Amino acid sequence: MLLEVRNLETKFFTVDGVVNAVNGISYTVNPGECLAIVGESGSGKTVGVLSILRLIQSPPGKIISGEIKFKGTDLLSLSDRALREIRGNAISIVFQDPMTSLNPVMKIGAQISESLGAHEGLTAKQARARAVELLTMVGIPNPAARLNDYPHQFSGGMRQRVMIAMAIACSPELIIADEPTTALDVTIQAQIVELVKRLQAELNTGVIWISHDLGVVARLAHRVAVMYAGYIVETAPVDELYARPAHPYTAGLLNSLPRLDSRSRTRLQAVKGLPPNLTGPLRGCPFVPRCAYSTDRCRAENPPLANVGDGHAVACWNHLLEQRAA
Repeated sequence: MLLEVRNLETKFFTVDGVVNAVNGISYTVNPGECLAIVGESGSGKTVGVLSILRLIQSPPGKIISGEIKFKGTDLLSLSDRALREIRGNAISIVFQDPMTSLNPVMKIGAQISESLGAHEGLTAKQARARAVELLTMVGIPNPAARLNDYPHQFSGGMRQRVMIAMAIACSPELIIADEPTTALDVTIQAQIVELVKRLQAELNTGVIWISHDLGVVARLAHRVAVMYAGYIVETAPVDELYARPAHPYTAGLLNSLPRLDSRSRTRLQAVKGLPPNLTGPLRGCPFVPRCAYSTDRCRAENPPLANVGDGHAVACWNHLLEQRAA
């Protein structure tokens, strides 16, 4: 097992109260596996993965409890210096907006070479040669000349490729991709997804892919974890989740997607209502105000994540598998 997250809880202490951003989530990632974490904005996806590398701004954020074990080592117990050796080396991250992640006044070659010098101990000449190899791997034309360009001289898709080149520079064992295709058009999205799949196969790298785009997830992921209001409410192999969603929220997300294999002209169904306010104490299932299956038990007690099949778990007292069996 490459990564194991157990009962991770992260809160933000603000002037308006305590924000319960991540509420005891657990999952694992194996070498060569892609785990997709999906959910709407504010569900805790990004906070959860930033907690892995302790990149939560403190204050106001704080990891309250849990374990994050990378190859058996608890990252939460490491010193800042020891964790810096892992960041960008064994574990790397690709952020959503490359324009704000890249340094606008540094040439691309210098930004790629920086991590190679820090973690691999390469000379300037060796780092430059490696940077050319990396840009070639991610499909940047004329890579040797483009090392001297600045981020604004690249298109959005090319900047994201540069970010991926930086992420794989030190041959990481785990890549965290935080909605890396959100700002890109669908053609470039497809190219980035195929690039990640190819690099994953070649390097046997584990990937955590954060997204709200279930279409992208279907092409890339092996397993999916669905987050809502800081909880993982369902997790399953990707084919199982799409074929047999067990949580009403997951079903709502899938029903809101257009389908090419559908012959009917039924209208797309939005998930009604708004996400809950995560400030203050939590009681009952957070999806109750938007759920057509809720009961008194749902309002009183939040269900735990329970197994309902081979690798399929759901946090729902009246999950849809029981509804269909009735």
